[in-house]
Amino acid sequence: MTQTSYRLQDIADALGAELRGDPEALISGLATLQAATPGQISFLANPSYARYLAATGASAVIVSDKFAESVPTNVLVLANPYLGYAHLSHWFDPSPRAPAGVHPTAVVDPDARIHESAAVGPHVVIEADVEIGEQVVVGAGSFIGARCRLGDQSVLRPRVTLAHDVILGKRCHILSGAVIGSDGFGFANDRGAWHRIAQIGGVVLGDDVEVGANTTIDRGALDSTLIGNGVKLDNLIQVAHNVQIGDHSAMAAKVGIAGSTRIGKHCVFGGASGVAGHLEIADQVHLTGMTLVTGDIRKSGVYSSGTSAEPNRQWRKNAVRFRQLDSMARQIKELEKKLEG
Repeated sequence: MTQTSYRLQDIADALGAELRGDPEALISGLATLQAATPGQISFLANPSYARYLAATGASAVIVSDKFAESVPTNVLVLANPYLGYAHLSHWFDPSPRAPAGVHPTAVVDPDARIHESAAVGPHVVIEADVEIGEQVVVGAGSFIGARCRLGDQSVLRPRVTLAHDVILGKRCHILSGAVIGSDGFGFANDRGAWHRIAQIGGVVLGDDVEVGANTTIDRGALDSTLIGNGVKLDNLIQVAHNVQIGDHSAMAAKVGIAGSTRIGKHCVFGGASGVAGHLEIADQVHLTGMTLVTGDIRKSGVYSSGTSAEPNRQWRKNAVRFRQLDSMARQIKELEKKLEG
């Protein structure tokens, strides 16, 4: 960042917010309502934090119109304050900016095509026929396999691995330790012995995709694994071969998706959810945390499975009841028949 302070009016104009207060107030930072000090801007997205508005030390607060009168300082009124915070967070992001050029320790195949505005960090390996677009950043120690394509303004943090034939759209963000294009788990069984199947497909990511740290996306067995535009994947997620994830779906940490499952658009999967293979998941499906899906979901909505934590003694009693459910159901049916008789 070359500028450390911004006029409040300039911020309001950029966010499309209504300013109620001093347009010349200078903002030099971003903080929570509780921690903010003069010169910083805060926001209210969750109504449960409204109790902190009256005492905040912020010079300005982004709020919806409902809470504007509760703020004792300058106010930016916005229908979606959290979205305003998201946009404004980039103004104060302290992440260092990589300079354009290829570091002298990088190993780059002569057939690779790297735009002059791209930044390739130390000890990066780039294989043959790779194409890297404008303003792409490749972090230190990353590996980019043969025939990969990296769209403009994409960022690979240090130690990202792209196997061969991986395509990234524009503005993708791949965090450290992610592996994209690893071999899918494909084996044929012959009388108890497993024989490896070559994974011939690739992986294609759309525009604005985020892949979290240590997440893996396997290449397709024949066709490519497909990740739609705007998909957000948290850390430690496993996406198996030939999975398709629709546009703008989001998945929290430790989600696992088995091979050849198709997931619709605008889906949200809670942490540690699991989806079996060869299934169809409709658009706008929300899985709460730890949900296990073993069959198709054809209708949008919220789905859950599993049980929440409880004292072990009570859980053990309930576990016994779970094993008795089938016999209890049979007994109920017999009683119903007798009552009908």
